[in-house]
Amino acid sequence: MLQLTEIFYSVQGEGTWTGTPAVFVRLAGCNLSCSFCDTDYALKFFGSVADVVARVRDAGGSCPMVILTGGEPLAQRETVALIDALRADGRRVHIESNGTLPTELPGDVWLTVSPKERLAPEMARRANEAKLIVDGRVPEEWIDWFPQTTPLFLQPEGNKPSNVALAIDAAKRDPSRLRLSLQTHKFIGVR
Repeated sequence: MLQLTEIFYSVQGEGTWTGTPAVFVRLAGCNLSCSFCDTDYALKFFGSVADVVARVRDAGGSCPMVILTGGEPLAQRETVALIDALRADGRRVHIESNGTLPTELPGDVWLTVSPKERLAPEMARRANEAKLIVDGRVPEEWIDWFPQTTPLFLQPEGNKPSNVALAIDAAKRDPSRLRLSLQTHKFIGVR
């Protein structure tokens, strides 16, 4: 059984896929406790893999994109089975991970890694994109963990003006490597 917080249909508000409709499956729990975390990933209900696939269909109909997020979605043993079931259902699976738990993923699964206090090198190498949280400083220590071809997004914590300014300055200093990513869903008032 999977431990879940919520399943909902919205648009991706961050990174490469900003503005793209997606069904979000927020799995409960996380293996880190970041002081700036703004996510409710408390356990709200349990569901089998089949239950989750059915809820994804109910929530988003034929929407092809499903984003597994958390907390840390790869912390649950059944997440890999869920990925396989969603792909078999014709969905394009995206995962938002802190990158601490090395996990073999199919090549067509989009992996966003947002490192916090530690990072597994193999997850950094596998990432399709990285979100570096700017919270009073730019976490430059993570930049060299990712291949040069991996887009690196600087995401200001809470869209706070001071964090936005830090992110913009860093992106301007290293325009070939860094990009700004604001949490657009918060600006437009959707989950």
